[in-house]
Amino acid sequence: MRETKGEKWFYFINNTLLALAALSCLLPLLNILSVSLSDYSAVASGNVGIWPVGLNLESYTTLIDGTPILRSFKNSVLITVVGIVLSMAFTILAAYPLSKKQFIARRFLTLAIVFTMLFGVQMIPAFLVNRSVHILDTYWAIWLPGLVSAYNMMVLKSFFENIPEEMEEAAWMDGCGDLRLLLQIVLPLSMPVLATLTLFYGVGYWNTFQAILININSTQKYNLAVLVQSMVANQSLMQSLNNASPEDLNQLMTPQGLRSAGVVVMLVPLLVVYPFLQKYFVKGVMIGAVKG
Repeated sequence: MRETKGEKWFYFINNTLLALAALSCLLPLLNILSVSLSDYSAVASGNVGIWPVGLNLESYTTLIDGTPILRSFKNSVLITVVGIVLSMAFTILAAYPLSKKQFIARRFLTLAIVFTMLFGVQMIPAFLVNRSVHILDTYWAIWLPGLVSAYNMMVLKSFFENIPEEMEEAAWMDGCGDLRLLLQIVLPLSMPVLATLTLFYGVGYWNTFQAILININSTQKYNLAVLVQSMVANQSLMQSLNNASPEDLNQLMTPQGLRSAGVVVMLVPLLVVYPFLQKYFVKGVMIGAVKG
């Protein structure tokens, strides 16, 4: 069908606005990357835009040698991977029964879970609970209070409810039990929404900051978010690291360069993982699943 003049204008304006929104997100990232890779003199004089001026890897070298970046990176990976596994497992175990009409307590539990969305997990009550169960200074204090997101659980519950009952009835007639039905039928059909929720949980755990500061006392257990924030706020740390670097002007680094390098290291894992999950966002779930 041929597009009308109004539709052409709509698509033009829509694409223009989307392109501007994309640039507003992309340009700051390019600037941060350029600052982390540029020469000392260019960064100090503020002449770095979206392209690096010269090439200086001293910021990354100092970041690796002068800060516990590798240990913090390992801590972030541990927090994120274990947190995703636990959160996804319990979100699925909560959403699947609540999606079944024959579940007696379905309405009451659903309303109770939705009610919690009005308040969320507050830091002080969570800290007091963590202290009472003796999990402070462990990552369980990060995982347990926000183990299941009520919003994510409701999204997954709604998705399970849209799976045709005929598929489950056919599986039951073939002797499939509830656990096997969930693992071999329901979850494979739910890959798009599972990938989306995995990304939501992953970003949340990777960027965990305030919960780490409140519940974790040992600095050796800090993650990347806390380390980068410390680098941004601690001017004396920046100065000491810069003084410890070589006197050669071409190998010096600025505090801005070091901070930018820390931000880049923190962003790269998410940027690497996203393309592998993105394909599920546009994939049809039920295409060809039920016929006849």
